[in-house]
Parts: sequence; structure tokens; C-alpha cells
Amino acid sequence: MSGHSKWASIKHKKGAVDAKRGKVFTKLIKEITVATRLGGKDPDSNSRLRTAIAAAKAENMPKENIERGIKKGTGELGGSNYEEVIYEGYGPGGVAVLVEVLTDNKNRAVADVRHLFERYGGSLGETGCVAWMFSQKGLIILHKDQVDEEKLFELALEAGADDIEEGEKEFEVITEPSSFEHVKAAIENAGLNYILAEITMIPKTTVNLDDKHAQQMLTLMELLEDNEDVNHVYSNFDISDEVMESIS
Repeated sequence: MSGHSKWASIKHKKGAVDAKRGKVFTKLIKEITVATRLGGKDPDSNSRLRTAIAAAKAENMPKENIERGIKKGTGELGGSNYEEVIYEGYGPGGVAVLVEVLTDNKNRAVADVRHLFERYGGSLGETGCVAWMFSQKGLIILHKDQVDEEKLFELALEAGADDIEEGEKEFEVITEPSSFEHVKAAIENAGLNYILAEITMIPKTTVNLDDKHAQQMLTLMELLEDNEDVNHVYSNFDISDEVMESIS
């Protein structure tokens, strides 16, 4: 299974633990704040804000928290002035890694990110060194045993999906960012439950990892995700089911 999908599944499973630590809410509010500041407070005309609000609702964030994040973005409420930064580098085994950061302290953020890369067999690179290896896409993941394959293929493709990839246990619906909301709505309206739905960066090629590098990579991904300044992490690693079972 490809790196993003593998990590997306792992991240989803540990999401409840993260929520207990309060970090999911903190990161979602930061994203809502920045999305509002950049594109305005109307989610109908601000797709980034619309996606951020949908993600917040999926995590059962209270409505007042969402509204507070929007007000911080419009300046109605005070708060930190977050900057967006993208760091690029190489993880263990030479895999490409993109780290999206929302921070009020760039010096702290880059020091923390560099430390994690170096500690787990990787290194930060120059701007542009790996970004070309990824494409921005909409991704919707569904459990195979909870959906009718024919129904999913028909409605997703009719709604504008680019492709549907079949894994051992999951279907991945791939869309252009502009078609994501429409395809997601079609899946929801059909009564199909998805594991994950988001605008993400999907790798054009992948790098297979052995046991040692796979363990290092998963640890690096988790610690980067756990950092308060990191908003999203993307990579092009690939881990076979056999290797995944051996390190679980």
C-alpha cells in the first residue's frame, strides 16, 4: 500500500488518542484561522475553510470552537499570527517528505523539524527538492467490506472522480481538488461511510522500505504529526503488508 494511504489509515486509528491530548482541536482551529484570514469567512466561497470546517465536524469539534477560529481569522478575536511554511526533505531509505507547518515561531518550527529528520535517519533539503514528486488530489478512503463495489464505482465516476484504486482492505477514490466536494457529497448522499476524506498530496512514485527503514519512517511520521507546529505530513514511502505485520 502506498505511503499516504498506509499512513492515513494509521493516523485515523490513532486519531482518538490525539484528540484526548487536545492536539487535533488545536491544529484544526489553526487551520480554520489561517483559511479564514486568506480567503474570508464564507465557506461557500472559501473551499479551504469549507474543508477545514468539515474536518473539524468530523472530529466532533463544538460549533463555538469553529466560530472562534473564524473570528480569529477575521481579526474579531485576538490571537497568534500564524505563518505557513513548507519544509522538504528525505526520510530513512531516501523517501521524499513534505511537511506543512502553521506556526507563530518559524525558528522553533524549523529547529524541531530538522531535529526529528536527523534523529530518524533523514535530512532536510532545499525548497523544491521533493515537491515535484507530489500532486494535490482529493482522497476518499472506504472499507471494502462496508461498500458495494459496483455502486461505489458507478456513483464516484459519475460524480467526477478521476480514479478508484483497490487495495487489500480499502477502496481509494481519487479526485481533482475542484471535484472533491462534489464526489464526497455523492458518496455521503448514497449512504456510504468513508474512513477518511481530505485534500492531500499524493506521490507520483513510491519507495519501498525494509523493516528497519519502515519502523524509522513510521516513527518519524508520527512524531512530526505530533509536533504542535506541524499541520500535515506527506511522504512517498511504500510498506508491504508483510513488513507492516512484522513491525506491528
